[in-house]
Amino acid sequence: MKIVIATGIYPPQIGGPAQYAKELADALTRAGNEVVIKTYRLEYKLPTGIRHLYYFFKILPTVWQAEVVIALDTFSVGLPAVAAGRLLGTTVIIRTGGDFLWEGHVERTGTKVLFRDFYHTSRAKWNLKEKIIFALSGWTLRYASKLVFSTTWQRDIFTSVYKLDQTKIYLVNNFSGPKLPSLPPVSQVFVAGTRPLKWKNLDTLKQAFVFVGTDYSGAKLDLTTASYQEFLEKIKSAYAVILVSLGDISPNLVLDALRFNKPVILTKETGFTDLLEDTVLWVDPLNIQDITEKIKLLLDPAVYQDYVARATAFNYIHTWDEIASEFTQVIKTI
Repeated sequence: MKIVIATGIYPPQIGGPAQYAKELADALTRAGNEVVIKTYRLEYKLPTGIRHLYYFFKILPTVWQAEVVIALDTFSVGLPAVAAGRLLGTTVIIRTGGDFLWEGHVERTGTKVLFRDFYHTSRAKWNLKEKIIFALSGWTLRYASKLVFSTTWQRDIFTSVYKLDQTKIYLVNNFSGPKLPSLPPVSQVFVAGTRPLKWKNLDTLKQAFVFVGTDYSGAKLDLTTASYQEFLEKIKSAYAVILVSLGDISPNLVLDALRFNKPVILTKETGFTDLLEDTVLWVDPLNIQDITEKIKLLLDPAVYQDYVARATAFNYIHTWDEIASEFTQVIKTI
């Protein structure tokens, strides 16, 4: 098949969605498909709405020649991709990532509302732009040919809020690779490198390490970002990985840490609660005392070795070729 992958970011840009786009494209190509990547370029400089219109016209010729489009978000590329697909009669599959509306609202207001609570508690605070995004996101999700979620957690939230047709919804788990050789930590560095966005809750995390430092001066927080391969090298010799977001659907950082048998402190607000039930240390992202105590707990040598053993015992593997095959099966249902 000729498949278009629509994505807002793509390497050398940094981020989970960029890596997902590249690896999915490579796997679909290995399976014998012709894959074309259509990503944002000039669009980054354009305001919301104008950038969507520009991207819509940019992808029209490619969508017209394609058999299927896989859009890797629900709004930035999802909206113009579904519009183009409807116009040209081309199948469009939406693979949801995060939530553009919730992320934007938290960034605009600074309000620390959990993703799972957002649609129930914050509607009265939406501005006109957010109300329009909600309406357009709903249209996109309802008129896409198929919807692919990476967790049942986000699937259930979106299905309820947007009144989605469950018969066109599929679950494709995130990538989880085989174990990688790791190095023993040379210091107590907790890796948390991520984009400096408010929903990532980094201010709370930084403050927690200030509290920890009064008793454990050796504990350090690493918030620097890097390319995917550089990031893997960073995790390889880290003490642990920590993520305390207000909502993280299926974070690649966590699964990569477990490939290196590194202990993880993870927000409870994630789609990984079932998969990682006894593997990681869970924290309430709105409770700085809980975060502080869990960091201190992991600094205890006995507890640390326990969670190294738990990480070592985690052996879930879901390859990119399997992911590509599952997308192919979704396409065959259309």
